[in-house]
Amino acid sequence: MKSRTPFKKILRSYLRITLASLVYGLALALFLDPLDLAPGGFSGIAIILNRFLAIGVGTWFMILNVPVLILGIWKFGIHFTISTIYSTALTSLFTNLIAQYFGMYAVEDIILGVVFGSVLVAAAIGVTFLCGATTGGSDVIVKLLRLRYPHIKTGRIFFLMDLVVVTAAGIAFRNVNAALYSLISVFLMSYVLDLVLYGRDGAKLIYIISDRSDAISSRLLQELDVGATHISGKGAYSGKEKQVIMCVIRKVVYPKAEEIVREEDPEAFLIVSNASEIFGEGYKSYFDERV
Repeated sequence: MKSRTPFKKILRSYLRITLASLVYGLALALFLDPLDLAPGGFSGIAIILNRFLAIGVGTWFMILNVPVLILGIWKFGIHFTISTIYSTALTSLFTNLIAQYFGMYAVEDIILGVVFGSVLVAAAIGVTFLCGATTGGSDVIVKLLRLRYPHIKTGRIFFLMDLVVVTAAGIAFRNVNAALYSLISVFLMSYVLDLVLYGRDGAKLIYIISDRSDAISSRLLQELDVGATHISGKGAYSGKEKQVIMCVIRKVVYPKAEEIVREEDPEAFLIVSNASEIFGEGYKSYFDERV
């Protein structure tokens, strides 16, 4: 029998969603909308539509989300959609309230608007995703695409979708500068979102082929406190048995690992590649929800 989610965990999750929705609304009302910055997604579309019919960016955001939320109920079930409806409704409400009562504090500097608006929106979306919900709109569409293409990172899917909205914003506002700044905003949002969701666990995957593999792996374990695996190998030409060291090392300590290899065996064969995601002890859990 499946255990129920503890009430405290649910409460913490909804408190985080509430805070994320507030931050999202703050970013839209005080940083992006006043400067004609449409950062993509349904929020960007809402900003564009509000120029033609001024009923409030938050109101447009909610209207646009209704069909998407219906799709969410069908594909992900009512539990997922309840948290998403909650997030969407709060984001819409906070956006309108902040614009109405605190609009006089809106940022006027375009650079500040791009940087802080983008970072706040991306952080809000990322936190909401980590709570098992979305902020509605393109987030639901992205989550659907992730089911079909799980190897593509969330931020990259957002970026492709947002390009369309940014182009539409440039046409609607007839302002090339605003469109270009919106494009910068999309780049920042994509980067920060991946940072929130995946963290800075990028590392180097290295293979070391050496006749002094025992000495090298011993120093790697003792001096860098990293794990290493010996893989049995055999030279195709010489036929000589070799121990290949496979090791994943964080980028900040890789130069030291390279130094160890060079000191122990200048003739060692070293293969280095980037590892963008690592699961296991010291990195991410296998059981963390994929978003």
